[in-house]
Amino acid sequence: MTREAPANDVDETQLEVGKPKSWAAGIPGVAVSLMRGMEQMGAARTVKTLRLLNQRDGFDCPGCAWPEPREVDGEHRKLAEFCENGAKAVAEEATKRRVGREFFAAHSIHELADKTDYWLGQQGRITEPFVLREGASHYEPISWDDAFTLVADELRALSDPNEAIFYTSGRTSNEAAFLYQLLVRSFGTNNLPDCSNMCHESSGAALAATTGIGKGSVSLADIHKADLIVVVGQNPGTNHPRMLSALEEAKGNGAKIMAVNPLPEAGLMRFKNPQNVRGVVGKGTPLADEFAQIRLGGDLALFQAIGHLLLKWEQETPGTIVDRAFVESSTEGFEDYAKHLREIDWTEVGTATGLPREQIERLARMIATSKRTIYCWAMGLTQHKHAVQTISEVANLALVRGMIGEPGAGLCPVRGHSNVQGDRTMGIWEKMPESFMDSLDAEFGIRVPRDHGYDTVAAIRAMRDGKGKVFFAVGGNFASATPDTELTEKALKSCSLTAHVSTKLNRSHVVPGRTALILPTLGRTERDVQAGGEQFVTVEDSMSQVHTSRGRLAPASEHLLSEVAIICHLAEALLGAGHAVPWRDFHADYDLIRDRIARVVPGCHDYNARVREPDGFVLPHAPRDSRQFNGTANGKANFTVSELEYPEVPEGRLLLQTMRSHDQYNTTIYGLSDRYRGIEDARRVVLVNPEDLVSLGLTDGAMVDLVSEWRDGDRRAPRFRVVSYPTAKGCAAAYFPEANALVPLDSVADKSNTPVSKAIVVRLEPVTAP
Repeated sequence: MTREAPANDVDETQLEVGKPKSWAAGIPGVAVSLMRGMEQMGAARTVKTLRLLNQRDGFDCPGCAWPEPREVDGEHRKLAEFCENGAKAVAEEATKRRVGREFFAAHSIHELADKTDYWLGQQGRITEPFVLREGASHYEPISWDDAFTLVADELRALSDPNEAIFYTSGRTSNEAAFLYQLLVRSFGTNNLPDCSNMCHESSGAALAATTGIGKGSVSLADIHKADLIVVVGQNPGTNHPRMLSALEEAKGNGAKIMAVNPLPEAGLMRFKNPQNVRGVVGKGTPLADEFAQIRLGGDLALFQAIGHLLLKWEQETPGTIVDRAFVESSTEGFEDYAKHLREIDWTEVGTATGLPREQIERLARMIATSKRTIYCWAMGLTQHKHAVQTISEVANLALVRGMIGEPGAGLCPVRGHSNVQGDRTMGIWEKMPESFMDSLDAEFGIRVPRDHGYDTVAAIRAMRDGKGKVFFAVGGNFASATPDTELTEKALKSCSLTAHVSTKLNRSHVVPGRTALILPTLGRTERDVQAGGEQFVTVEDSMSQVHTSRGRLAPASEHLLSEVAIICHLAEALLGAGHAVPWRDFHADYDLIRDRIARVVPGCHDYNARVREPDGFVLPHAPRDSRQFNGTANGKANFTVSELEYPEVPEGRLLLQTMRSHDQYNTTIYGLSDRYRGIEDARRVVLVNPEDLVSLGLTDGAMVDLVSEWRDGDRRAPRFRVVSYPTAKGCAAAYFPEANALVPLDSVADKSNTPVSKAIVVRLEPVTAP
């Protein structure tokens, strides 16, 4: 299969490659933030939005889910509690650019389909509902009433509710997420795939089995108190830049940082904090005390080797490494774990990791001597075939040392999208537990289905096979976020209806079903006024803190509806005015939604009162709060045993990971500058170790097709320019969504079904440059 390169609205020949940076942020970060704001919003709007970003009386960043400091922990928010990429996210949403009926009259669907994600996103905010009717060449305006009727008629015409698929993005508020899952289940299906299925699903699966709850066990205050912070498979300088401030504070308190990553990311090396003098005129703060440049997929081997060394040293000096009291009272499976790691093949470890034994011993010694260790990770761990096993191995190390439920210690999966964790808490999951379903039934007097629904990969297969016929998405960019791009786009086009609740244009709008709808919604930055007055919404950050978000800008158009309003109007059109759920009341007053959340969702009692506290409230987490593990079947934390596994790469091939540039967030492309890596004005690039270029007979700057090899055949992404770069040997990297075409739909992680986007076997085929 070949995924053709889009038309050149971006001139890839303008690529400029400079030396990768050895530090992140500083004055350039401030300058870029202001410049992007001025370009998109103008001066007054830039000042108004940025001063409210992540503040108690403002709105939550529409970018990442990194938490804010809490007064209860003795910490204070900064005047500028945002990062460069948060400022870019706000500029994208609060832009003055508009996409209205004149735009769609001028651009056919055929023309739009040939544009890049970057071009589509730069056109501006969508101002009213639009429909692409079957056989038509252009989107045209449609009234909200007619749009809801169209969706309801299509859904009622299905022979089975399970022929409908309801997708959700992490930017959705708790209120909208709760109502969305209630609507979907009232309709009769659990087909609720979401973006979690493609990122941290592996974390949830691993942690639920080991600690009993699929969330991290630390707070921001814990980060500041840690002795050692292990950052694995993560690039905080680009993906969670505010994390750098937390790492800097931890360093100031004496912490050491261990970075494990195939790429030498600037944000893990040195941080120039633009909010203090050292970051403005000084050299900043060195971060990583040890950088382990691991081969892709070698993390399981690394953590098993570290576990082997910890147990070996414990045997040599009993009582110095293993927290025996904790292990004996609170865990199960330690003896099996220790027996499994008693012997280890160091040659195999070296092959898997690419790391010398001496460095692995240094890393293990850092963990052995630390009194308070936090393990942080992101998609560099979660998007491998053996991702769940790897994260379970991380949990094993924490359990050995008793590093869960202690201040300054614990497990920290760093979630990407704002409120992606809150969506799951509110019920956006295709296999919610029976207790949640029982609570919905009791609260609303309905009977929701119990059969598990489709996750993201299963949803694509269902559409491909004709079993999924209507696709409805609240937020996100499904076509660009998902694997196997050509197959996914064909699957969407096979639907009778695709409908997207969106703020801006994206790729999913231009790969329509036979009929397609674009339903424009309010952004986080905008005022939400309903019949009951001005409303606020709530979100949950990656450390389980729930807090308010209140937009302050006038909406981009008078025709926009909030996500809550869209869901409620659709529910009335689909389920009828006599339905047991009071949709119209919910639409008018969001407090009424939160009252129901309080009675249904565990840990959300007194929701309306507690969320109005200055910093909101933190959801309960038994392992963190009381060192109890009552979420597991045996009521204990569980050591796990996993066979050593790592990707095997044939001769003449490389192992490719997909990644973000510094100028994007998920599938939203802000610009064409990946300045920390020294890459400007192009996206179709592949980063390759210089030694690999020699062995493959390629030169820096050569033009190649990327061809992934899978058991069902090859997939081709054409015309990428080779960039010589200090990646781990044998490994390569390219940006998504451009490289998603190379990820086979059936290449998924064990147990979590997450697409394997970090370990793609590819060959590089030279092509003639234009």
